[in-house]
Amino acid sequence: MYPSAPTETEIINDHVTAAKNDRAKFIKELITNHDTTKMREGVRYYDNDNDILLREQYAIHDGKKIVDEDKPNNRIPHAWHKLLVDQKVNYLLGQPVNFIADDKALTKHINYYLGETWDNTAIELATESSNKGVEWLHPYIDEDGEFQYMIIPAEQGIPIWKDDQKKELAAFIRFYPDGETVRAEFHDKEWIYYYRSYNGEWALDELEEENPAPHFKFYKGESAEGYGWGKVPFIEFANNSKRKGDLEYYKKLIDAWDNRVSDNQNNFDEIQELIYVLRDYEGQDLSEFMHNLKKYKAINVSGNGGVDTLQGEIPMTSIDIHLSNLKESLFTFGQGVDVGTEKFGQSPSGVALKFLYSLLDLKASALERRMRPSMQLLIWFLCQYLEMSKKGKYDYKSVDYVFQKTMITNDLENSQIAQNSKGIISDKTIVANHPWVKDAEQEELRLREQYGNNMTLDDDDDESS
Repeated sequence: MYPSAPTETEIINDHVTAAKNDRAKFIKELITNHDTTKMREGVRYYDNDNDILLREQYAIHDGKKIVDEDKPNNRIPHAWHKLLVDQKVNYLLGQPVNFIADDKALTKHINYYLGETWDNTAIELATESSNKGVEWLHPYIDEDGEFQYMIIPAEQGIPIWKDDQKKELAAFIRFYPDGETVRAEFHDKEWIYYYRSYNGEWALDELEEENPAPHFKFYKGESAEGYGWGKVPFIEFANNSKRKGDLEYYKKLIDAWDNRVSDNQNNFDEIQELIYVLRDYEGQDLSEFMHNLKKYKAINVSGNGGVDTLQGEIPMTSIDIHLSNLKESLFTFGQGVDVGTEKFGQSPSGVALKFLYSLLDLKASALERRMRPSMQLLIWFLCQYLEMSKKGKYDYKSVDYVFQKTMITNDLENSQIAQNSKGIISDKTIVANHPWVKDAEQEELRLREQYGNNMTLDDDDDESS
């Protein structure tokens, strides 16, 4: 029993420092056991490739269950998972995250090296971690000596944690197909070991000129000096503390919706075909009856004969109630916003809107808490690069991350609040919080252009007194 018995993490860490032959076996074992089933399922449902598309209709023939090719088999998937994930991601990251450092020089470096590409990268990381439970970011220095980063799909990455708290990596395995074989990279805090699969067995890659190799090199003329980061250069972006994708919390609800709607369409298709009840029909068989009906629009009957028709009815009221309950459950347990709701009227108040967004805000805030330490680690790597490349020494902890959540607001109500706040708070604060103002400083310049330089805001009077 712990601490006398080694933990799983301690056993793994023994393999991290093992000889190269043992490490190859260890890599093979981890890759073989790397289960990506839930990850791929989350991606499938995001792409609207739901399980309903695999459904078959069956019949019993001669006591055996066979696929019924004649029975209607509508398979209608619905992109509920994409809707809920996109709501969360764009609510949190629809507006760019602002990096604000105490040192303005560091802010400039962040904007230069991360730039606008980070906005799209952050959205992709959040989307994929919502699908898979986790996604990875790999910071590196390219051949030109520039700081770069790239996304590593969770399906291709295996973390080896320093301890059971899972806060710091001891090593990381990245593996990926390369033609007819598979390659693997074993990263520790200083080196990269390259492996390749040969007929199912793993060994050091003999095609690599330098193996192991340092994380990166800085060139001075024709000579190059290798360096290690001092940390394993992979950053986890987890969806939640359980590292679970969002789909796991409402997949059965989506399947129930898909099945119900598909079954409804099957019923509609079947009900369109009338059932004919024949009395005293003067014909040989039913095929002759259908032929005469289609060709002549009439049939011969004798005596009191005739033709009646039967048509089934679909219980639409109960179906609508069932779908309505499913929809409510999907938005509740998927923690989304039903933008088509009629509960709040045509122009809901700010309080009503906050209530409407409460579950989405709860889910997005949880993702934000997971992203903050990951982004801080990214800035740590950037600051290390800036120091090693003699571009300055900066404190990565001095950077703040400002998320600007995107929510529908009641512009009329907010405008009235701004107008009623005149004399209570500063004019600059009113301008900054007006719903139509995106850039407060730019709006102040426009006001001065419109009313002339004699126009003063309350803050200006305070500063001059």
